[in-house]
Amino acid sequence: MPAFDAVLFDCDGVLVDSEPITNGVLCAMLNEAGWPITPEECMATFIGRTVRSEAARIEAHTGRPLTDAWMAEFYARRNARLAAELQPIAGAVEAVHAVHALLGGRIACASGADRQKVEMQLDQVGLAPLFAGRVFSGHEMPATKPAPDVYLAAAAAVGVPPARCLVVEDTVTGVAAGVAAGASVVGYSPGGAGHGAPEALRAAGAVHIIGDMRELPRLLAR
Repeated sequence: MPAFDAVLFDCDGVLVDSEPITNGVLCAMLNEAGWPITPEECMATFIGRTVRSEAARIEAHTGRPLTDAWMAEFYARRNARLAAELQPIAGAVEAVHAVHALLGGRIACASGADRQKVEMQLDQVGLAPLFAGRVFSGHEMPATKPAPDVYLAAAAAVGVPPARCLVVEDTVTGVAAGVAAGASVVGYSPGGAGHGAPEALRAAGAVHIIGDMRELPRLLAR
């Protein structure tokens, strides 16, 4: 691994184990709306994508429009379960503290999720102070992942050219966003549902794969 001056972290599936919770709420609500989708199908369809970006698919299966009221209910039910159940990814809290110390605080969180969710999750697992002022949401960009916008904004905020940034991602969509921004990407692939397979992350452009977040500081310290 070459030397890097900053690390830009995805949030869901990299820092917090939120995907099974969010997917569970979404799957239940889609079934209630008339789409008999399985949890496995829901995970495969929506991981790395926003719900609104799949509006046409949802409307085709449910036969009803994706309304603001439905989205508001989804956010409320999702946030309630996250508040009750969310845990950090194993080793992520230690890894972020170590990387923050190694790089003099030049880290950022760049997520495709809405800001309220990202900031709530970081606060819940005790990471919010380390990312203060450097949290970016794809919802606030001209285009979200796989477009590079959120990573370009994060790189600018830490004052480091994208080519000197290391991105940490666990989905093909996220890896594509980091690569499009001109950064090097490490794929986090611990196995299990909700994370991209190593071969898929490599095919999307990841230069290295880790299966444990505790490996990340060791990569940077080489």
